Amino acid sequence: MDVDDVDELKAVLDVVSDKVPALLRGLRDIMYSPESAENMAAAVATFYKKLVDAGIPKEDALDMARGYMINLRDLVGEGMKFGRHNKHNDDKEED
Repeated sequence: MDVDDVDELKAVLDVVSDKVPALLRGLRDIMYSPESAENMAAAVATFYKKLVDAGIPKEDALDMARGYMINLRDLVGEGMKFGRHNKHNDDKEED
């Protein structure tokens, strides 16, 4: 890589590290709204009911329904850590 490529890559990564945490915060806000909770509950309940109706034992269906729920809190939490980490490192570099 030449110097121009490195500078361009640094610029892209700076934008990404600035934008991604805000995007993840927005996704978190959308995913954890009351309306989203109602929609997720309805989807999981329907999934569970369909499994039981198809003959899956209730305990197995419950385990499968738990697995069906995507826990974005962990994903978003990791994104928040990423954003804070980069901001912290940027502050150190300026010293």
